[in-house]
Amino acid sequence: MYPRLLLAVTLASSTQAFAQDNAQASAPGFLEGSTLDLNLRHYYSNQHTQRTTHLSIKKAGGIEPTRVRETWVQTSMLKYSSGYTQGLIGVGVDAGIFSAVNLERGHGKVANGGDRVLVDGDGDAIPTWSRLGVGDVRFRLSSTEIKAGRLMTDNPILRYKDNRALPSSFQGVGLFSNEFDWLSVQGGSFERAIPRTGTGAEKLTTTFGNRAYTGARISYLGATVKPGYGLEASVYASRFEDMWDQTYVGLTHRIGDKSDIALKTAFNYYHTSDSGDKNLGYIDNNAASLAFTATHLAHSLTLAWQQVFGNEYFDYVWESTGNYMANSLYSDYNGPNEKSWQLRYDLDFAAYGVPGLTASLWHAKGWDIDGTHYDGDRNGHNTGYNVRSLDGAKHNENGLMLAYVIQSGTLKNTVLRTIVYNHRASGGQIDGSYDEFRLVANVPINIF
Repeated sequence: MYPRLLLAVTLASSTQAFAQDNAQASAPGFLEGSTLDLNLRHYYSNQHTQRTTHLSIKKAGGIEPTRVRETWVQTSMLKYSSGYTQGLIGVGVDAGIFSAVNLERGHGKVANGGDRVLVDGDGDAIPTWSRLGVGDVRFRLSSTEIKAGRLMTDNPILRYKDNRALPSSFQGVGLFSNEFDWLSVQGGSFERAIPRTGTGAEKLTTTFGNRAYTGARISYLGATVKPGYGLEASVYASRFEDMWDQTYVGLTHRIGDKSDIALKTAFNYYHTSDSGDKNLGYIDNNAASLAFTATHLAHSLTLAWQQVFGNEYFDYVWESTGNYMANSLYSDYNGPNEKSWQLRYDLDFAAYGVPGLTASLWHAKGWDIDGTHYDGDRNGHNTGYNVRSLDGAKHNENGLMLAYVIQSGTLKNTVLRTIVYNHRASGGQIDGSYDEFRLVANVPINIF
């Protein structure tokens, strides 16, 4: 009797909570809930290599080294989102056309091919290119959605990359559930990446491993819980078919108020192991980071430590930023057995009468990068990671970012951002030595 009563009470309370958070119950309709938005992005970058790092220019007689690369692109991202049809299960669609115009087309200036802009077989910048960046059909029951098509996913395993003129996206099916304010769930299965500087879909491969090998799809399921008391916890499990299995755990705790002192502690952990046919060879990798942030009024100071335990890179899917580690900056500080730390200072100028203006200044250093013990290719498996020459490699970077969000007027919510950084590497560290200046403007326009 008592178990049945308990079950009935549990179901009743769950149903009540379910109904209270039922987003579909208030669906305005397919056309009534439609929006059309345009984002205009102006992207400029000037990059100079240092030390032994060089870029390349494709010439008729071979490859010519260079130390300078300029990227200057104007893009537009037009996105239509319908509302949901009314009823128990709502149906909606999204469609986004991403277009780019190369303003810098000099053969020597572009350098290194399609890393920043789309180029042809001769290494010349293509004047314009376009693609379907987002395109999906979505279904909603209560506050749970299923989307199928091209999506911009955002989670610790598969997160769209947006550090170029256009963002990436992924092709597959995604689940997004927010039935309770203390719990969110994401799941998905994706088989293609739509690259930042491309016009079509590509097979999924790895960011730091041998890109000759691909996985048929990546699938994941995870949840984020907010139980109160300033706590937040996330757990995800994933499989990149015939490449690796990866587990993520994230813990965050917040306490205090910035009017006095607010403290934030963030722990992130990934475990990666080989899976299926082991296309990248044997993998056994653990990566962890711990960051402490103290905030007083307009000032924030962050100190972070990060370490990789494994003889290969801590890795993630190409065209993704599926990396929530604290020291994922210009460099990811993810080399085999690498240790790193970061010191960061953030300032909000709203406290000084300039709302919308923020500044960030950071320094990071990584060392003890050692791949000499790599044996992932044992028993005849592929050499997934080219790391054996890394013995005591190290690197560091300094960065400054200024950002301003326009507060009012016709250009309200326009974001202007400039970034200046330098990175110095030795011992074969993969990111090389660069100085770079970036200027990015995003102008959002709501058409309806």
